[in-house]
Amino acid sequence: MSDDSDLIKLYSQRILALAADIPYLDRLEAPMGAARKRAPLCGSTVSVDVNVTEGRVSAFGQDVKACALGQAAASVVGANVIGRSRDELQTARDQLLAMLNEDGPAPSAPFDGLEVLIPARSYRNRHASILLCLEATLAAFDAAESIACA
Repeated sequence: MSDDSDLIKLYSQRILALAADIPYLDRLEAPMGAARKRAPLCGSTVSVDVNVTEGRVSAFGQDVKACALGQAAASVVGANVIGRSRDELQTARDQLLAMLNEDGPAPSAPFDGLEVLIPARSYRNRHASILLCLEATLAAFDAAESIACA
């Protein structure tokens, strides 16, 4: 993938539409857990706040400073994160990583919308940005759980 048509395909209308409509962009006022992740290669950052009730995300907020691919991933995650357990989030993250690095299938529902990022497989320098939201969400979840267990 190196010509202009490949870049156009990578930044498809669907990716750009997702990037323009990221849910939960307001940070939580008093989150149970928070985390910030940064992709060192490109400088993208995602900060996530969560509340966890009975082992599931009950409230979510995010601040996304990333390329359109990272924003699209954050949009899909944000649209589906409420009600998810840590195991479901970890599975989505692992499936997304396999999709990008091992030509694996798209993550299973409810995170199957991440399939829109399949064209990014060839752009390894974008993978960290794409993974940021799920990684920050997992870290925030863990922070919330550690407080609950303390």
